[in-house]
Parts: sequence; C-alpha cells; structure tokens
Amino acid sequence: MKILMIVSSMHPKHGGVSQGIRNSIPELQKMGIEHEVVCLDDPNSDYLGQDPFVIHAIGKSRGPWSYNKELSPWLLANFHRFDAVIIHGLWLYTSYATTKAIRKYRKKHTSVPKVYVMTHGMLDPYFQKAAARRLKAVRNEIYWKFIEKKVINQADGVLFTCEEELLLARTTFPNYNPKREINVGYGVHTPPNYEPIMREAFVEKVPQWNGKPHFVFLSRVHSKKGVDLLIKAYLRLEKELGSLPQLIIAGPGLDQPYGAAMQELASTSANIIFPGMLSGDAKWGALYESEAFVLPSHQENFGIAVVEALACEKPVLISNKVNIWREIEKGNGGIVKEDTATATYALLKNWLILAKEEQFQMAKDAQKVYLEHFTIAQACKQLLSSIC
Repeated sequence: MKILMIVSSMHPKHGGVSQGIRNSIPELQKMGIEHEVVCLDDPNSDYLGQDPFVIHAIGKSRGPWSYNKELSPWLLANFHRFDAVIIHGLWLYTSYATTKAIRKYRKKHTSVPKVYVMTHGMLDPYFQKAAARRLKAVRNEIYWKFIEKKVINQADGVLFTCEEELLLARTTFPNYNPKREINVGYGVHTPPNYEPIMREAFVEKVPQWNGKPHFVFLSRVHSKKGVDLLIKAYLRLEKELGSLPQLIIAGPGLDQPYGAAMQELASTSANIIFPGMLSGDAKWGALYESEAFVLPSHQENFGIAVVEALACEKPVLISNKVNIWREIEKGNGGIVKEDTATATYALLKNWLILAKEEQFQMAKDAQKVYLEHFTIAQACKQLLSSIC
C-alpha cells in the first residue's frame, strides 16, 4: 500500500502536524507501507532533505490561505501512484485543492485513491467561541459553508486523534455529515530513560528548585492554557495548607502581556517558579523529578506534553478540555476536572489528599495509559486497520 500525505508545510515550527507526520511514517514503513509527502514549501528549505521518506516540496505558498497554483496539477499527475491520500488540516488551500482535484480525477479514471481528512483539532467548537477569535470564527463559517463542508462530507473518512475530538467535531458547524468518523489515535515517541544528567540539566536551568518532587506545567504561558486558574488554585491551597510541592511553570510567553501578568499574580509565593521554556535533558529532568504534571487548559486537542508525562510514569492533573481526558480518566492515569477556578482548586487538592499508595498506583497506571493508547506503534496500527 502507498499513501500520500498532503500538508501545507513540513517546517518544524508548525509543531504538531508536521511532527506527527515525521513520527508516524518511519513506523508505518516498518509495517510495509510506503509514504510520500507533498507540501507547499520552498524545495531549498534547510529543514528538508533529512527525512527517511520522500517529500515533494512544490514551492512556497502565498498569503494566509497558503495558495499554490502548482498543487492541483501535481496531484492530478500523481494520484495514480497512491492507494490513499490523507489531507492534514483544514482552512488552507491544501484541503480545497485536493478535494477539487479528486473530483476532476474521478471523471476520467475508474481507479481512484481513497481520500481521508485528519482535522488535528480544527473542528473543535472552542475556536468558534473564543472571544479573541471572533474574526477568524466568521471567516471559518464562510469557509465551512463554501469549502470545508464539501472537504469533510465528500471524503471517504475523517480521522481523529481521540474520542473527544471526534465527538466535539459533531457540534461545531451545521450540515456536518462525514461518510465515516474514525478515531485513529496519535502517537508520541517513548521518552529516553532517566539519566542523572537530566537532573543536572534541570537544576542548571531552575536553580530555585528545592530538590523535592514538584508540580510541573510544560506549555505556553497563554490564556488558553488556564495558567491563571492554576496559580490562583495554588495560592489558595498554599494559604490553607502551608507547605506545598513547588509549582514550576515552564514554557514560552513570559515576555508577553499575559505572561507578565501571570508572574505578577504569582509574585506573593516564592514556590511558584517561571524558568521559561525547558527542552532536552532539562525538560526530561523536570518531568522525571516531578510528582505530577498539571494542565488546566481551556482547549487542547491532544497535548503532547501530557502524553510525555504519562510515559514518564507521572500522573496528569488536567481539565476536561484536554481532549484525551477520557482515555486518561478511564485508565486512572490522572485526575480530570472542569476548566474553572473552583475545579482547578479541587484538581490540586484531590491529588494532595490521596494516600501515598494511591499516588503510587496512579503513577503506574499513567504509564499503562500511554502504552495502551499513545505509542506511535499503536496509533499506526489503528490507522492501518481503519483505512486498509
């Protein structure tokens, strides 16, 4: 079987989508599946040419819609080489061009590749309701009416990373009628085993750490992530209980107005630390030395850092707006609450009042949730069983 992945860009700065493709293809190749990628990137880009699979960079796109006139002719000339096509993402020219090209191709050919759309959370109702996205929400309503509705409903199937994403997609736009909805999962690389150098790198980046297990937040310091809820809950518990594990809020965004406001909000506690973004050994040290990972986000389609914490045998304390919450709650891999101030307070407190034996068992169960649902191999098996 040969699959074509279609994506607007393979630039690593675009994060989840391009990284997910890079994670899955080598594993699928082990299973005997051939893959190629077509993207709207400059073929001379320095981030291309190092992957163990073929990437057709057909030229840089233009404008916010990522238009590229070369995509449709390229697709029409190459569809015959593939058994299936997966469009990654919505709201860009790639989804429109592919849907239009496959309709044209069907008129002249009897053998046509199956077409699937992987939405990567882009049908989450949050994006239509968030106050800061009002203009984009109006744009999406127009795009949906004239373009993306056809992309979704005419595809052979729509692929989702988890059950919650699938269920939420049904609630966002009218006339949503896909032929098939398929939860294929999403995989994350197994973390490196713990090494003392990870602790050393963590200490170097976070000298304020007291050497004891802590709460760790690893994400952007952004209003969407519920950082204000987390800080307020921690400060309230600190007043009530006195001694708490330190709270390390690690991520970019401290130089933005919201980040500055969060540092000011936390300034009354010496136990809330903002080291900035942690990566490499320092990030793994932050996870392995923690007692629990915390993310009371208002929207999170998947949450790679959440899964990395599970894989490190760390319970995750999350909101039910982190879309993989169902798998985590069912497997006892953490604690799940609403994304409100009261619920975030309960999230931390419920963890703190657990007996040590219960915390230990939850840590063991966290890794089981990762192994059962979120390895790359598991996600690839689910994908193949769904589209083959």
